[in-house]
Amino acid sequence: MDDKAIKEEVSKLRDEINYHNYRYYVLDNPVISDSEYDTLFKRLERLEKENPHLITPESPTRRIGAKPLKEFGTLTHVVPMLSLGNISQPEEAVEFDARIKRLLKTDEEIEYVAEPKLDGLAVELVYIDGKFSAGSTRGDGYIGEDITLNLKTIKSIPMRLLTRSVSGGENPVPSRLDIRGEVIIPLKAFEEFNREREDLGESLFANPRNAAAGSLRQLDPRVTAGRPLDIFCYGVGTVEGVNFSSHFETLSALKAWGFKVNPLISICRGIQEAIKYHREMEEKRNGLPYELDGVVLKVNSLMLQQRLGELSRSPRWAVAYKFKPRRATTRIIDIIPSVGRTGAITPAAHMEPVKIGGATIEHSTLHNQDEIDRKDIRIGDRVVVERAGDVIPKVVSVIKDRRTGSEAPFKMPSRCPLCNSAVIKEGAIHRCTGGLACPAQLKESIKHFASKQAMNIDGLGDKYVEQLFENGLLHDVADIYSIDKNDLLKLERFAERSSQNLIDSIEKSKKTTLPRFIYALGIRHVGEHTARVLAEEFGSLESLMDAAYEELINVKEIGPETAESIVSFFHESHNIDVIEKLKRAGVVWSNVGKKDGSLLGKNFVFTGALSLFKRSEAKELVEKEGGRVLSAVSGKVDYVVVGAEPGSKLDEAKRLNIKTITEEEFKKILGL
Repeated sequence: MDDKAIKEEVSKLRDEINYHNYRYYVLDNPVISDSEYDTLFKRLERLEKENPHLITPESPTRRIGAKPLKEFGTLTHVVPMLSLGNISQPEEAVEFDARIKRLLKTDEEIEYVAEPKLDGLAVELVYIDGKFSAGSTRGDGYIGEDITLNLKTIKSIPMRLLTRSVSGGENPVPSRLDIRGEVIIPLKAFEEFNREREDLGESLFANPRNAAAGSLRQLDPRVTAGRPLDIFCYGVGTVEGVNFSSHFETLSALKAWGFKVNPLISICRGIQEAIKYHREMEEKRNGLPYELDGVVLKVNSLMLQQRLGELSRSPRWAVAYKFKPRRATTRIIDIIPSVGRTGAITPAAHMEPVKIGGATIEHSTLHNQDEIDRKDIRIGDRVVVERAGDVIPKVVSVIKDRRTGSEAPFKMPSRCPLCNSAVIKEGAIHRCTGGLACPAQLKESIKHFASKQAMNIDGLGDKYVEQLFENGLLHDVADIYSIDKNDLLKLERFAERSSQNLIDSIEKSKKTTLPRFIYALGIRHVGEHTARVLAEEFGSLESLMDAAYEELINVKEIGPETAESIVSFFHESHNIDVIEKLKRAGVVWSNVGKKDGSLLGKNFVFTGALSLFKRSEAKELVEKEGGRVLSAVSGKVDYVVVGAEPGSKLDEAKRLNIKTITEEEFKKILGL
C-alpha cells in the first residue's frame, strides 16, 4: 500500500471512529458492537505506529472520549480520567505483562488487582473535607459534565465520608478526595424499569448502560431520582492528606469511608492468576445482577504505577481485558407475529444466525408496533443485536447507512394468525379477541375457567389441565364437560378415586351464578367485581351479549377499554359457539336483580396498616354492602380509611379534599 492509500485509510478510520465516539459518548446510542469498534481502533493505532508522520493531535488515538454536552456546566478533572487500552486474548494478557516487566526491568512476578469491568457510565465524585461537593462525567477525560445534583440522588453515594471504622478506630479524612466510579442500573431493576416504560407507552432503553447514562444526563434531578441507579467505586484521582502504597489499600480505604466497592475484586500474583480470574468471571457473568463486559487488570503497587507512567490516552499500568462480544450485527430476514397466552400479539424478528457470547442468536422480540415504528425497523434491515446476561436478545438499533432500498416496513395483522379472530389495539399492545377459541390462549382460558373464583371445578388444577390438553382431550373450555371417567383412567396420576372425584366436581360446577359465569369466560379487563357489576346491570347473559358499546360505557364502572373488550369478545363467532356448547353440556346459571346495600355506589381506598381488619376482610365487607374498594386515590373516591403509618395516598386525599376516616369511623359506617 502506497503512502497516499495509507493516508486515505487513516483519514477514513478517524472519521468513522469519531462518528462512533459521538454515538457512544454523546448520544448514548451506539450502532456497532464493542468488538467491531476495537477492531477499527486497533487498525488505526497500528497504521499510526507504522507511519508516525501521519499522527495528528486530533486523532482519536490521542483523545479520550467526546466533548461534554452543552446543556450542563463543566468541571475539570485535576488528574485526567484516562481510558484504558483493550485486550481480548490470553496471549495479549501475557504480552501486556511482558511489556510491564520490560519497562520495570524485572523478571519478578507482578502483583495485579483484578476488577470486574462494569458496563455503565464513569463518573468522578469530589469530596472536600469529607463532604460531597461536586460530581461529573468523564467527558473527554479532562473536562466532564457537571451532574452534581443528579449524583446526589443515588443512595449508594455517601454525602459525607465515614470517619469511624467498623473496628471502632478513626478513619483519616483527606482534605480533598476525588473518587472514580461506575454508575450502573442492575439487570433486574433495568428489566422492571423497561416494563414500566412499556406499560406507560414510553420508548424502551436498549441496555442498562444507555439507561444509566440517560438517567444521569437529565436536566431535572427529580427524573434521575426515580431511576434505579447504583454505583461501584474503583479508584481515586487527587488525594490530599492521606497516602497509600497500593491500589488494593486504596480500595480498602474507599470501603472504610462508606463507598460501594465490588466484592469480586481480587489480588492476582502473576499474569496467569489474572488470566484465570478473567476466565472465572466470564463464566460467572450470566449469574451476576449487573452487566460486565470484561475485567480490568491494574498493577497493585502505586510506586510501580508511577514508574510506569502513562501514554497520552491511557496508563501503561492498567488494561481492560474484554470478554467475548455480547453485541453483533446481523440482518432481519422476516418479522413474525406470535400470539401469547393472554392473546397479546408480539412481533419477533427472524434473523440471519449470529453468535453472541457463545450462543447462536436467530430470534429477538420487537415488543410491539410502536417500538418497531420508533426504531424504524424494517424487514431486510441490518441491525445491532445485544444479548446482556440472561436478558432475551434484542435489536438495539438499525444501521440505516446499510439500507439498499429493498427493505419492507412491517405492520401488525388485523386478524389473529392462529384463529383468524379480529385483532384490537390496547395502548401499545395488539391483542387477539379469539378468547375461548384461540389455540394460544386455550390452556390459560381453561385454567381460568376452572378456577375457584370462576366455575370452581375442584381437582382440575394446572397440572391436570396441562395433561388433559397434551392428550388431546381439551380443545375448548366446553370440552371439560365431555370428559368421562374412562378417559381419565387412561392417564397418569388418575386412579379410580381421583377420576371419580373430578367427574363429580365437573358435574357439580354445571350449576353456577351469572357473575361467576361471566368472570369464567375470561373477557379481557373483566374481573370478579366487574362481572358482578355487569350481571346486576344487564340481568342476563343474553342482554349483556346484545349490549352495544354506548350502553356499556354508560355503566358507571365500565371504562372505554373494558367496553370495547366486551363488545369484541361477543362479536367473535368462536366465542358464541363455545357458549352455546356449554349450554348444550348442561351448564346453567340464575339471572340476578339489581344490587342494593347501604354502601351502594360508594368507593373506598385503604392506606396504612389496619389493626381491626385484614385488608381482604375490609374489602369483602364493603362489597357486601354494595360498595367498591379502589387501589388508588382519585376524584371517584368517597372515603379514604387511614391506618397506622399511612403512605402517599393520605397526602393525595388531602390534596383532592377527599374525606378521610379512621377504622372506628369505618366500623360505624358499616353499622358494626
